Amino acid sequence: MRLSSLFIVVGTFLAAAAVSFIAAYFSVRLVEESSIAGVESRLADDGVTWASVDANGLQVFVIGTAPTEAERFRALSLAGTVVDAARVIDELQVADSAALEAPDFSIEILRNDEKISLIGLVPTNYEIDNFIEIVTDIAGGENNVSNLLEMANFPTPDGWDRAIRFSTRALEELPRSKISINAEVVAVKAMTDSAAAKDRIEGLLTRTAPEEITLELDLEAPRPVVTPFVLRFTKTADATGFDSCTANTEAARDQILAAAKAAGLEGDATCQIALGSPSKEWGKATSAAIKAVGDLGGGEVTFTNADIALLALEGTEAALFDTVVGKLENALPEAFVLDAVLPETPDPEKDQGPIEFVATRSPEGTVQLRGRINSETARSTAENYARARFTSSDVTVGTRVDPDLPADWSSRVLAGLEVLSMLANGSIVVTPEQMQVTGDTGDQNAEANIAGVLADKLGADSFVLNLTYKEKLDPTLGIPTPEECVAQITTIIGDRKITFEPGSATLDLSAKDILDELAELLTLCGDIPLEIQGHTDSQGRELMNEQLSQERAQSVLNALRDRRVFTSSYRAKGYGEVNPIATNDTEEGREANRRIEFRLIEQESTENADETVEEGTSDQAEGVTATDAGEGSDSEQN
Repeated sequence: MRLSSLFIVVGTFLAAAAVSFIAAYFSVRLVEESSIAGVESRLADDGVTWASVDANGLQVFVIGTAPTEAERFRALSLAGTVVDAARVIDELQVADSAALEAPDFSIEILRNDEKISLIGLVPTNYEIDNFIEIVTDIAGGENNVSNLLEMANFPTPDGWDRAIRFSTRALEELPRSKISINAEVVAVKAMTDSAAAKDRIEGLLTRTAPEEITLELDLEAPRPVVTPFVLRFTKTADATGFDSCTANTEAARDQILAAAKAAGLEGDATCQIALGSPSKEWGKATSAAIKAVGDLGGGEVTFTNADIALLALEGTEAALFDTVVGKLENALPEAFVLDAVLPETPDPEKDQGPIEFVATRSPEGTVQLRGRINSETARSTAENYARARFTSSDVTVGTRVDPDLPADWSSRVLAGLEVLSMLANGSIVVTPEQMQVTGDTGDQNAEANIAGVLADKLGADSFVLNLTYKEKLDPTLGIPTPEECVAQITTIIGDRKITFEPGSATLDLSAKDILDELAELLTLCGDIPLEIQGHTDSQGRELMNEQLSQERAQSVLNALRDRRVFTSSYRAKGYGEVNPIATNDTEEGREANRRIEFRLIEQESTENADETVEEGTSDQAEGVTATDAGEGSDSEQN
């Protein structure tokens, strides 16, 4: 009995030990599997796909090859957030950095006069300090340089130093520029001060660029503002060409020159691209009128803004004239007004008109002499005198000899031509009784000076003056005043609109051309105090509308700044729905209220506060109405 009792006790202990061992084994396996699953899940969530996990009891092994030392440390840290960091065993390797592919090293330099920003990635072993010193010197001090360059520990690529040296040379020449650099390509995009400066810098950079570097140049020159916008094309038996040619775009210039070639122009011709066109369809209108001159077999056409004067050749058939003019009238855009004249053929049997000599000078500088002169010698003298006073190619003579004129007629004609040269444009009419002088001038003392000349040569009572002083013709005024700049903004925008994507402050692609032209004008205007205002309709909540209008005004300001406009004196302000210019009860009114305005800041509290350019935005999605938007639109219609 005693032996069997002993066996029972020993068996009991052995059974308990076996059960404990089994329980401990499964507990350890459960801990291991739980630890592995937890760590693997955390690593996967954070994108660490290159590491694996194993466990032995309480120890957790992180195994694999890390791309960098930083990645190795991050993996271990992530594992330590799941299990006790003391349990984590590091079995990680770090990849050899020499075996990794080198990154694309590049620098982007942004310069706005003295302010320069450096953005990009450069090799660690490249001596960047010398480059920074040169840039700082160009900028006029370290406070004007924003250094956002980062470094990577890889070899310096071939050609890198050569590209950097060339780029600093380009940076010195271009105060408003963006230069993108890598070891093989240097891309330069910049605004120059003039067409001459553009040609000079373009030639310089092309000549000095190293052969191993691909140079990509995109240089632009500001277009001048032309007022009035003019074009004059003539076709005669002797010559065909332009006395003056102005275009608003490169496409319009090509269209005009192609029409002139078809009308008989031979050789090369130039056409200035400028701002100030009365219509975006300038090219269509001018090319149609030039074609009409060709179809008539000759004549001349003059554009002064939207006014068109077409003069056929003497002797042109009336039926042909009517047909051609009718086609031209139908082809012209709505903004243009045509005045077509068919001269009558003189009848020798009839009186040849009043006894007078007339000389006219157009705003474009063309001079015409017509009427009576007292001898061939006097006619030759008047013509030579006119060609000396004015550009000879701009003088057209259509006078006839009348020997019965007063004896002092020739001296009166020459005196008239002298005072006509003192006007920007106008006319003189010489009759046996007196001389009448009419015209525009930019000289405030012109009337007194002209009166002095005529009184000395003709007598105090022998002339009548009708002169108008115009500031825009005054050469002493220099650059446009802020008020004139705002007025020219009106001309440039015309019937177009700055548009945004529906319900957002993102500029629509159709706004690019307007902003390009505004940027060129504002660059000429200089540092004027300008407020760019955003306005919305009353759809949606008032606070949301105010925020949207502010963001849109800021988008326009940013777009101008991106085009190298000096905007330090500008500000963007959103007024939301508080200043409507039309009713919000109709879709037409709401669209008018969604607009961008340009206002001189100094005029906000003066009597001239209405000196404003209003530009409506047509940014509502097609087919969406106030009803479609619903009450919860939150400014989607704006």
